[in-house]
Amino acid sequence: MSSGERKPVAPFYAVGALWLLCGLLLPLYSITHYLLLASISAVAFLAVNAICKSSGVVEAEGEKPKPEPAPASQSSANPELDKMLRDGLEAVAEMKRLNDSIAAPGISADISRLEQVSGRIFQAVREDPAKLPQIRRFMDYYLPTTLKLLNAYDRMSAAGVSGENIDASLSKIEAMMHTVVRAFEKQLDSLYGSDALDISTDISVLESMMEREGLTGQELRPDARQQDPNDIRLEF
Repeated sequence: MSSGERKPVAPFYAVGALWLLCGLLLPLYSITHYLLLASISAVAFLAVNAICKSSGVVEAEGEKPKPEPAPASQSSANPELDKMLRDGLEAVAEMKRLNDSIAAPGISADISRLEQVSGRIFQAVREDPAKLPQIRRFMDYYLPTTLKLLNAYDRMSAAGVSGENIDASLSKIEAMMHTVVRAFEKQLDSLYGSDALDISTDISVLESMMEREGLTGQELRPDARQQDPNDIRLEF
């Protein structure tokens, strides 16, 4: 047996159970009885131990169950798309941190809206990587510049000092955030431009086909001459 292994516990439980059973059922009045029981216990210990070894029931000391492998991170064959998704997750996480740090209700509401819209932008591109070129400027300039302004607002508002420069900067950032929110919303809307065009094309083709087949316009009515003569109708 290697130094990293230890004896199974089953033989000890067997000996303990044997002593308990004999103590309840047999009179143990003399030393001879105890010696006899000890001999029987030794035989039982060796027998159970041999059974455990033959069945492979051996515990390794310090051995722990192997953890389940961590799920592989979702990635695609497009490195640019993967980088965009990583940067997007970091940007949304930074927005959440800033939202928790900034106490001003107005700008906090703007940050919450930016989180929502940004997440939807990244989700739209993840579902359709062909839209990735449409958000390059958004990722390279608009998003990092917005985070830079919010970080500046966080630092200045936490300074605890009211001054001409600080107050003016905070006011400018607050006013700018309304514009930024609208810009982010337009960026999200632009990602669905091709989808809207496809929908309009499909509707136009469908309308043309239905009109060509006579399936549009006034609903067809049964000819009065083909009505059942027993069907009496009153007309005024």
